[in-house]
Amino acid sequence: MKLFEKRLSRFKREFFSFALIVPVLLGSVTPALAGGNDDPLLTMVMIDQLEARDADEPTPWVLNGQAWVGKDLKKLWFKAEVENADGEIEEAEVQALYSQAIAPFWDFQFGLRQDFQPNANRTWGVIGLQGLAPYFFEIDTALFIGESGHTALRLNVEYELLFTQRLILTPEIGVNFYGESDVEFGIGSGLSDVEAGLRLRYEIRREFAPYIGVNWNKSFGNTADFARNEGKDTEDLQWVIGVRAWF
Repeated sequence: MKLFEKRLSRFKREFFSFALIVPVLLGSVTPALAGGNDDPLLTMVMIDQLEARDADEPTPWVLNGQAWVGKDLKKLWFKAEVENADGEIEEAEVQALYSQAIAPFWDFQFGLRQDFQPNANRTWGVIGLQGLAPYFFEIDTALFIGESGHTALRLNVEYELLFTQRLILTPEIGVNFYGESDVEFGIGSGLSDVEAGLRLRYEIRREFAPYIGVNWNKSFGNTADFARNEGKDTEDLQWVIGVRAWF
């Protein structure tokens, strides 16, 4: 517990130091995409997934969301992934990023990531690229540099297929690679895991859409070996039900 509090305190200091820099960066915006002083401060909160997943154990709840505040070209982004089971947080990840537009529909991002688990925590530096690729594929990729030389690479790809203006099917896939094994977190080097999902939502309003779907994940290599040693499954397929919302 003392170690957890110490690391949490450290993350808070690093986060607030990072946050102090952001107003300076945002204040230096040159409104290249907006004329004159027409460059207002904007905000956005997006809950991509708030869902319950079918499981033999107590039903896990998953939150995957992001938010940003800033101007046309420069923003402060927050990203969060949280998994809760039986009233306790199984694992959580929080990112605080500075985002700079470098091309139409593309942002360069850097900042901090903090992982939280019941018995282990880790802080990472983040360098990423997020945007809309040709044919409207949404891409979010990042390089993570952690303590003791740990490195990781993540790629997330998402696509939206419109059956009607309100009924939308969203396939997505996420892949994680690690530079070296991390026994404390049960992660192996190389290709660690793949998670893919297929969700069908109905937009009652643009800002609110319930959905149903399926989510599949699989561990590979040493990550799978660590999971087996702890009596965990290396592959899982779950039905999901949830809501997507933004404001």
